Amino acid sequence: MSSQNPLVSGVDFVCVPTADFDATVAFYGDVLGLPEVARYGQMPGAEFQAGNLTLAVMDTQAFGQEFRPNAMPIALHVDDVAAAKEQLEGAGVEFVTDVFDSGVCHQAICRDPAGNPLSLHHRYAPRQAPTMPA
Repeated sequence: MSSQNPLVSGVDFVCVPTADFDATVAFYGDVLGLPEVARYGQMPGAEFQAGNLTLAVMDTQAFGQEFRPNAMPIALHVDDVAAAKEQLEGAGVEFVTDVFDSGVCHQAICRDPAGNPLSLHHRYAPRQAPTMPA
């Protein structure tokens, strides 16, 4: 398979596991202010649109899986990490890091009600073009 014609053309959604569906839905919809774009009928699943990424909040046990929060953060783009962090702290969100500078972006990491880490993220350095192997 050639890199000219990749098999995968994008990401349709990222799963956000939860054991407390109502609290997690309230967090993504009310606290983060993301638009809810779908519900999974009688199943405890809902989708929220975060720009170009859909976050699928799912009660894992209802879908036959053991609940475990994500290990690594989902990076959510914000225009100003410090201001967004301050606003969310005012709404009761606890952060596990202060704002930090990676050398290409600013970030601050918090957790949703299910314990999933989220990174408020703002890239300030231009993206580097991928290099092709020789």
